[in-house]
Amino acid sequence: MSKKALLSGDEALAFGAYEAGLKVACAYPGTPSTEILETLATFPELDVQWSVNEKVAYEVALGAAISGVRSLFACKHVGLNVAMDPLMTSSYTGILAGFVVVVCDDPGMHSSQNEQDTRWVSIYAKLPMLEPASPREAKEYVKQAFEISEKFDTPVILRMTTRVAHTKEDVTLGDRVVPQQPPFERNIAKYVMVPGNAYGRHIFVEQRLNKLKALSEKTKFNRIEPGDKKIGFITSGVSYQYLKETYPDASYLKLGMTYPFCDDKIRAFAKTVKKLYVVEELDPFLEEHIKSLGLKCHAKDPSFRIGELLPELMPAVVKGEVKHEIKAVTRKPRLCPDCPHWATFATLKKLDFYVAGDIGCYTLACLPPTSALHSCLCMGAGVTFNEGWRKGAPDKKIVGVVGDSTFVHSGITGLINAAYNKAKGVIFILDNSTTAMTGGQQHPATGLTIRNEPTKKLILEDLCRACGADNVDVIDPKNRAEFDALVEKRINEDALSVIISRHPCKLLRQ
Repeated sequence: MSKKALLSGDEALAFGAYEAGLKVACAYPGTPSTEILETLATFPELDVQWSVNEKVAYEVALGAAISGVRSLFACKHVGLNVAMDPLMTSSYTGILAGFVVVVCDDPGMHSSQNEQDTRWVSIYAKLPMLEPASPREAKEYVKQAFEISEKFDTPVILRMTTRVAHTKEDVTLGDRVVPQQPPFERNIAKYVMVPGNAYGRHIFVEQRLNKLKALSEKTKFNRIEPGDKKIGFITSGVSYQYLKETYPDASYLKLGMTYPFCDDKIRAFAKTVKKLYVVEELDPFLEEHIKSLGLKCHAKDPSFRIGELLPELMPAVVKGEVKHEIKAVTRKPRLCPDCPHWATFATLKKLDFYVAGDIGCYTLACLPPTSALHSCLCMGAGVTFNEGWRKGAPDKKIVGVVGDSTFVHSGITGLINAAYNKAKGVIFILDNSTTAMTGGQQHPATGLTIRNEPTKKLILEDLCRACGADNVDVIDPKNRAEFDALVEKRINEDALSVIISRHPCKLLRQ
């Protein structure tokens, strides 16, 4: 008898990758993708790592695929921005063994600083994209993604969204099957992207796109579900599930391979229905292409490009109404009781600093009662914004803050830049000894791997001195008098100083 388990989309995808013979998986934690690596780490046969950032994770995983083992990279949508440099060129190099790029978009910005629609990346990078609509499909699709990757010599993007990633469904588990490993060989023309070689590989990419388009036309992932001919929907992802709940008798073209587009199937489906609708979350990705084919279709009002397409919104979307915000009573987010960041930001507020912020739990310090963080752009910008603000407002009391995990991810280069360009000021590393915002994951400064195995520990204070900081202090922010005195001393010095505000997160796993 087949074994079943109740799994989230992230967990199901991980099980599917494991069963498909995955060997190497790399990521940096990021909601809603974090649980993919955490689940894979439970399989002792796999080589799984938290990398220092997404660019590094992508390159390690791609390198493993080029060496001949099936590999996977996972991230959230903004994490893919960090990995875009290697992603774009990997479209040219291709792979040897299967390589799947999992990206989890966050419509509604439940834990993100923006809403991005990663589907556009598939066009930009000229890579195929699969888009499961449920945990069960996530498990099936990732297996097929490895097959497509190897058959067409390409990385394959598998796009999830928050609802698919975190929804749970009964999933049938299977056996692990590891394919025969191809021999790792030198291939300068394929993997060394100097201009002469890249030109030839670009030709290959364009030819590959034509082959992938033929696959898109015949794959079972793009399926027509005949129904009432009066109304037909072209849709993908979780929007398909919501529409089926609201309009169970309608006709559907459900797209599971969203790029390359299956133009012939789209045209054929359009001819079978009286009124054609395109329903999709976020951007008009499908809508614009379908209209470019000369097909008349109805789509959501532009106001629905913001936020999630929830089930209760489907009638309004179909009617072409303007979006009205649904008011929900929710608890406003705030730092946990007794969080060490409270103490740090109490001092920054009392001293009336302009605080260049960053990505982490401490970003919540922008909210009352502290209201003591004044920017949040991207990973590492707390360090670089501090330098930039001081250039434009030298008369203001300005500091930067960055978390320990975020500093390792993207803050180190900013500190080197500040020292190299003779910048002054104070940078706070808010060291709570974990990647707290995504649930307490390990990173190089914790001295533990993803499996909690001891490893070389990055000493932040030594690193900051090596980067060129004039002063590096380590202090517990809960020692308020001592902490306040140190901050006031450093802010008035003509120097580049780093204050490591160190106190473990209250939720830290022991």
